[in-house]
Amino acid sequence: MSLVVGILLAAGASTRFGADKLLQPLTEGEAVAVRACRNLLLGTDQVLAVVRSGSDVLAERLRDEGASVHVCDDAGLGMGASLAFAVQASADALGWVVALADMPWIEPSTIVRVTDALRAGATIAAPSWQGQRGHPVGFAGALRQPLQGLTGDVGAKSVIQAHGAQLRLLPCDDPGILLDIDQPNDLNKRNGKRFL
Repeated sequence: MSLVVGILLAAGASTRFGADKLLQPLTEGEAVAVRACRNLLLGTDQVLAVVRSGSDVLAERLRDEGASVHVCDDAGLGMGASLAFAVQASADALGWVVALADMPWIEPSTIVRVTDALRAGATIAAPSWQGQRGHPVGFAGALRQPLQGLTGDVGAKSVIQAHGAQLRLLPCDDPGILLDIDQPNDLNKRNGKRFL
């Protein structure tokens, strides 16, 4: 497969938020995860969304957007387990652009730049804003095995660290690459112009 697959990690438990944050509406009315999914769909060839068991409403909303939704039975083991599951489910991809479903303000053009960097031969690519690396992070198919071996709740940090010399940073004018939603007051970060 010569496709760059967007992986939308949407299997977290939202423990800090106190409710299912991914279904919370932004001020424009879209659910957090729906906006993140739409942006990822605009920047990659297809989107594989990973949800936890029992997330039927979320799964349906993401399917309605055009994502291929997969339930990860091991989601409780952490983000690394969910990412490994997603890479295994799309193992023949050219590469993966890994996005978090609680980051709805990443510009589609930023995601396109990460995808294009993978197509141009980057092993790892990530956007940066004002010197800070953000999301999403792209991984070439050459990193399939270490990605499939991930466990725990640190995502792909170990893969990035092990291959740090191959990381291509893409400076951009997109503060959304750093803005996630952990608590209810975070829903207004973008709208209140509280860019860090």
